[in-house]
Amino acid sequence: MPDDRTATRIAMWSGPRNVSTALMRSFGARPGTLVVDEPLYAYYLAATGLDHPGRAAVLASRPTRWAEVAAALTGPLPAGVTVQYQKHMTHHLLPEVGRDWIAGLRNAYLIRDPAHVVASYAKVRGAPTLDDLGFPQQAEIFRSFGGPVIDSADLLRDPRGTLGRLCAALGIGFDEAMLSWPPGRRATDGVWAPHWYAAVEASTGFAPYDPRPAAVPAHLRALVDAAMPFYAELAARKL
Repeated sequence: MPDDRTATRIAMWSGPRNVSTALMRSFGARPGTLVVDEPLYAYYLAATGLDHPGRAAVLASRPTRWAEVAAALTGPLPAGVTVQYQKHMTHHLLPEVGRDWIAGLRNAYLIRDPAHVVASYAKVRGAPTLDDLGFPQQAEIFRSFGGPVIDSADLLRDPRGTLGRLCAALGIGFDEAMLSWPPGRRATDGVWAPHWYAAVEASTGFAPYDPRPAAVPAHLRALVDAAMPFYAELAARKL
């Protein structure tokens, strides 16, 4: 078992449709790194009663008590693990979840222009709310705990440079292995992968940056406007 005082536990907080799974693949390609895919998802579904794709399988695959999840994320790590990378969705952190355990992690934030988030999310679920997208929750976590911020657009434009700055800010060395990975599913992927991960399963690296403006449906433009102040707050602090 590694010395938990020297192991680095990274909590990457993002909303949906933020290139977060590709970033998880990137960290998963590092030697000695254990990735944890959305550990609070089952708790979130149990607490809210929401009917997401594969709900029953998700509930069976993860603890549904947030305190149990927090204990696992801050408990002993398997032998040989020097970095634990936790991929979190900010909207899974409901108000009743205690926050003290988060202070023991190296928190970081992956942000994306709300117009692109809304346009992408609307293709999967037609009527998202601001809470569904996690922008207010991401700002709350940042205000409480701080940590480095990266923008998904910067990550796609310059993966090596953006990852290098992120790793430096987290106190770990950049590894060239983070720039590519084999295609396919991983044992560490959530059981919801068949519903959401088709693109990343086919990928072998970060997709090229697409400069085209987002096609936001007219009825969702007010949602983009509501999310923009939270995005701008973190964007002003990005690496």
